[in-house]
Amino acid sequence: MTLEDGVPGEAFTIQSIGDSGLKQRLMTMGLIPGTRIEVLRSAPFGDPMAIRIRSYNLALRREDAAKISVQKIS
Repeated sequence: MTLEDGVPGEAFTIQSIGDSGLKQRLMTMGLIPGTRIEVLRSAPFGDPMAIRIRSYNLALRREDAAKISVQKIS
């Protein structure tokens, strides 16, 4: 499952980040394997989406969210 598939209110644990030009930047912002994240909301047309990671909110394009493998927290 990827973060792109998440809906508001769901919580996930990051499993891995696929190769992309932003991989290093995303990891610098705290998106590292094992980190808990929560989907907060999506823009009206679905792009971008807002997530909560650690102590801050972050907006991600769906294109970038599709490269982040996650596991849903029950």
